[in-house]
Amino acid sequence: MPTPDEPADRRGLRRAVLIVALLNLAFGVAEFHIAFGIGSVSLFADSVDFFEDASVNLLVFFALAWSARTRARVGMVLTGILLLPALAGLWTVAQKLATPVPPEAVVLSLTGLGALFVNLFCALLLSAYRSHGGSLTQAAFLSARNDTFANLAIIAAGLVTAYLWRSMWPDLIVGVAIAYLNADAARTVWNAAREEHRGARPVA
Repeated sequence: MPTPDEPADRRGLRRAVLIVALLNLAFGVAEFHIAFGIGSVSLFADSVDFFEDASVNLLVFFALAWSARTRARVGMVLTGILLLPALAGLWTVAQKLATPVPPEAVVLSLTGLGALFVNLFCALLLSAYRSHGGSLTQAAFLSARNDTFANLAIIAAGLVTAYLWRSMWPDLIVGVAIAYLNADAARTVWNAAREEHRGARPVA
């Protein structure tokens, strides 16, 4: 827990990432159940992404007490966590191709809208601390930022399915895009963590 002599910025960041972690965990559980109920690839991928975000932010919360070099190493480990939604997305794509039924469009869009509100709040909360905490904090911010784009795409997929194209494809395409976003975020975090690790090495 934060100590009285801990810098104000550090205390604020720890409080912010804890709030974000709890919000992501709660909405991830809800979205997972909705995705399973309506058979949505994009919502399933996004729900796994919420769990990933919760994990990242909890790691940031605890890792802020560690050295810069240790934070960099954990940032590299987080690359694997960031790839989980991408791998889950590939699995759900295969499942959807086997049973090509479109999801319930209204529920899809409304759930995407709820997720958008959660992620906008999280991104705004984390944006004030983006330059603090090294690659770990960057991982948390990138996850929240990417999720807002993913949620807009989910809303659009629901509207397209409802009014233009009654097919599994809008949901499927968005699910693949979410997987790509998370793979790209993983690459960015890995590069940032490597640079932080190099900078933390003692000078000979």
